[in-house]
Amino acid sequence: MDVLSSLADGFAIALTWQNLGLALLGCLLGTIMGALPGLGPSNGVAILIPLAFSLGLGATPSLILLTSVYYGAMYGGRISSILLNIPGDEPAMMTCLDGYPMAQQGRAGEALALSGVASFVGAFFATWGLVFLAPQLVKVALLFGPAEYFALFTLAFATLGGVASSNQAKSAFAAALGLGIAMIGVDQQTGVPRFTFGEVHLYDGIDFLVAIVGLFALSEVFVFLEHREDDPSKSTKGKMTIGRIYPGWTMLRSCIPTMGRTTVLGFIAGVLPGAGASLGSFISYSVEKRLVDRDGTFGKGDPRGVAAPETGNNAAAGGALVPMLALGVPGSGTTAVLLAVLLSLNITPGPLLFQNNPDVVWGLIAALFIGNFMLLALNIPMVGLFTRVLLVPPRILMPIVAMISFVGIYGISGSSFDLMVMVGFGVLGWVLRKLDVPLVPIILGILLGNEMESNLRRALSISNGDWLTLVDSWLSIGLWAIAIIGFVLPIFLGHAVRRKMKSEQEEMIGD
Repeated sequence: MDVLSSLADGFAIALTWQNLGLALLGCLLGTIMGALPGLGPSNGVAILIPLAFSLGLGATPSLILLTSVYYGAMYGGRISSILLNIPGDEPAMMTCLDGYPMAQQGRAGEALALSGVASFVGAFFATWGLVFLAPQLVKVALLFGPAEYFALFTLAFATLGGVASSNQAKSAFAAALGLGIAMIGVDQQTGVPRFTFGEVHLYDGIDFLVAIVGLFALSEVFVFLEHREDDPSKSTKGKMTIGRIYPGWTMLRSCIPTMGRTTVLGFIAGVLPGAGASLGSFISYSVEKRLVDRDGTFGKGDPRGVAAPETGNNAAAGGALVPMLALGVPGSGTTAVLLAVLLSLNITPGPLLFQNNPDVVWGLIAALFIGNFMLLALNIPMVGLFTRVLLVPPRILMPIVAMISFVGIYGISGSSFDLMVMVGFGVLGWVLRKLDVPLVPIILGILLGNEMESNLRRALSISNGDWLTLVDSWLSIGLWAIAIIGFVLPIFLGHAVRRKMKSEQEEMIGD
């Protein structure tokens, strides 16, 4: 009952005209960001961080805006997947398998509407999971000491690549790079400058918001400049036959069991560190295909093949917020960006968040419920409008992204040096993308590096320098075991998972 009482207090905070307006704005912008191929939730949230801070919003309104963008981008990723066979982001890849064949059959509107309903179901019940599971996880987190927190942070780095990681060595390199960047500045224990090269502006370290906007938003601009001759909008004209936009009751009824099963699968995938929406989408589609595809209709326009991955990836998006809020460890790339927002607002996620900032956390959770209903109301009747977003040429979109990045960061810091650092991170992000090095472990390293170092030092100080203190409790041993398994498992299973995902797509194209 305490949980429901806290949730009621959260609704009292979220149900103000300002917060409702911000939730609506975030849902609209997020859906647009998700619909544009290549942007996705991580980039969408990163691009709009400067906007949220330049508006001078408080902690709760800023988080409501950005989490609404997060959920909206998860909804919007299906639009280009179904209409163009181009995933808006990685979790939407499995939606192509049956969504695009439905569009080719003249049922694009039904596929889009069905995916909107499935997204709502997955996100709605995942948010209820967040309500009940996060406070229980907080009780476990109160058992953590410095050694356990160091093991937990190591687990986050080890598993963030996920089972579908293309190269664990590159993920490890990215994490090491992030930790190295986190070490820039004055050592808090000794007062000695580290890696500042005599530059006074670096004494306070690298602002992680500058790093995030540079790595995600500006690198996207540089990628566009590299491929500016390609204009996807030219190839989308003439392919926008939407048809009927409301799915029939028979179709929805046939998909209800699918949405129920995949909500559970997706939520579990989201809660597990490093699994995230991509794996939630893949597992949901694969399991559902094995369970119900007796006639071989999956991959040929089966509505259940649209409902399964969309429910799974949106449930995983909600599940990924559980470890981020309760433990301070992000469960996905986008929650890593949201973690940076919390830290920049002087709010520390973890066990004490529910105690020290109940207005923030419960107001945020209540806003997630409100945002889900807004997205459902927006995504079905406004399907035709959102599909027009695909016609926006990148040559118009990318200058807007660059302008928001520069104006926003300068408005936050007022420092031209930070703008140069942001450009440097943009170039770094562009180079790393070309080398297929993941960016999220870098962000995680910058965010958690100082906390990881301070917990290690604290643990060693308590034990008088005995390194065995890192493995002297059942909890730390369990965390180390999960971290090792989570890092090693993708080396053996990752290739098989990626091959399976690729073969699913090739089968669909061949049919």
